[in-house]
Amino acid sequence: MSEKHSQGNGQRKSSVSRRTFVKAAGVSGATVSLAGCIYGDGAEASADAVTLGLDPNMVSEVGDEFVDLLHENGADGIEIELQSGAEDTGERRDTYTQLLQAEETEPDLLLMDNGWVNVFIQRGDIENLSDHLDDDALSRVEDDYFEAFTATAREPETDDLYGIPIFPDYPTMQYRKDYAREAGYDEDDFEEWATEPMTWQEWAEVTEEIVEASDADYGLATQWDIYEGTACCTWNEVMSSFGGAYFGGFDNLFGPVGDRPVTVDEPEFVEGLEMMRTFVADEHDDYTNDDYPLGLATSDITSWMEEDAREAILNGSAVMQRNWPYAINQNVGDDEDLLDVDDYGAMPIPYGVSEDEAAQPGTGGTTAALGGWHMTLNPHSERKEEATQVLQAMMEDSFNLDMFELWGWVPPKPDLFDAEEAEAIDPMGEYMDTLRVAGENAMPRPVTTVWPDQATLIAEEVNNAVAGDKAPDEAAADLQGGLEDIEG
Repeated sequence: MSEKHSQGNGQRKSSVSRRTFVKAAGVSGATVSLAGCIYGDGAEASADAVTLGLDPNMVSEVGDEFVDLLHENGADGIEIELQSGAEDTGERRDTYTQLLQAEETEPDLLLMDNGWVNVFIQRGDIENLSDHLDDDALSRVEDDYFEAFTATAREPETDDLYGIPIFPDYPTMQYRKDYAREAGYDEDDFEEWATEPMTWQEWAEVTEEIVEASDADYGLATQWDIYEGTACCTWNEVMSSFGGAYFGGFDNLFGPVGDRPVTVDEPEFVEGLEMMRTFVADEHDDYTNDDYPLGLATSDITSWMEEDAREAILNGSAVMQRNWPYAINQNVGDDEDLLDVDDYGAMPIPYGVSEDEAAQPGTGGTTAALGGWHMTLNPHSERKEEATQVLQAMMEDSFNLDMFELWGWVPPKPDLFDAEEAEAIDPMGEYMDTLRVAGENAMPRPVTTVWPDQATLIAEEVNNAVAGDKAPDEAAADLQGGLEDIEG
């Protein structure tokens, strides 16, 4: 999953984006590196700097602007250095585990996927922010932020806060409106698609029509590599939309481990795999489903992560891509290499069965994986006081809204999500209705201490099934046994 703004007086800039403005004006006081002990290439950070571990694409493209925003929002006078980590969320989790258990002092602040923050909390690997933030700051987190999202940064028993929610993430199905127009679709269709989820069958038919009428090579670009993102998100969405679940439904997501059913060797799980296999297959066989068109996606998706899909729709190869909000911000703009907002649409993720028809409780209907990231504090940091000031800068409304504009980080506070200022931001404001539907239908991953092992196994099995290396029902059966072993 990728990582991606409010003026104090409530007024927004128009036409000229902050990214363009700041790059033109120049920014001082920021150092961007690919370094930091075992986190990067070994270069040393300044002894006086607060170091932040962040997404590599953000660091390389808007790192200076990011630091400038921190200075503007309360971290003025603090030297800040950014350290670029792995793009893959699983790799970054593993790196954080190594450096924290090795008691490395840097990075001071670590941007963590909300899906595995709880694992670090339970192991005692990150600092309790309730011991560092004042009552006012803690009350703001309690009152102003999305409750379900913030809950993934709290210790379940004590409710202590271990991370500042930075941005929630809700994926959508993004598409080329210019290609869709060539197939006869128009603005009325696009308006309906923005908030009315399609079934997977309807979506497949529409996408096939657009491919045939346009210059696109295929319909769907998505992420299906053997990595965390497949288990937590892309497959979780498909599975849930068919009424399936890993552990018997929504109420069992967070455990207790060993006392919940494993429910992957079920018809709804297999049907979702068969559909995805059909999308990449050249011909129908025992692994595919005749209800769906062949070859709607490139078989390359079995080795793809987020950036692969984003580039595929941007360069015109794909009609549709499943991706996070950052991809909209990266693909749409005035630059000649980007797409015009009038040619780029978004819709909720399609679904297999309705909520009423779902086999597992809390599933069915359009489903968007609950993504997003929290900023956490390294307990071995030698600059905790300064790092806490940086955390408080990230809590300012102006920082949240400006980062929404700069990099597509969806604000973590409901009031900002619905604000006119957010809707006025170009280009992300054009997609707020679709993002709202996605947020209302978000599905968390099953966060427990055993999830990392389970996620690896899930990604391997569903990747094998979609690649055609294993029958979908065989993959489901093998996964059932593997998850039961881990649960036990």
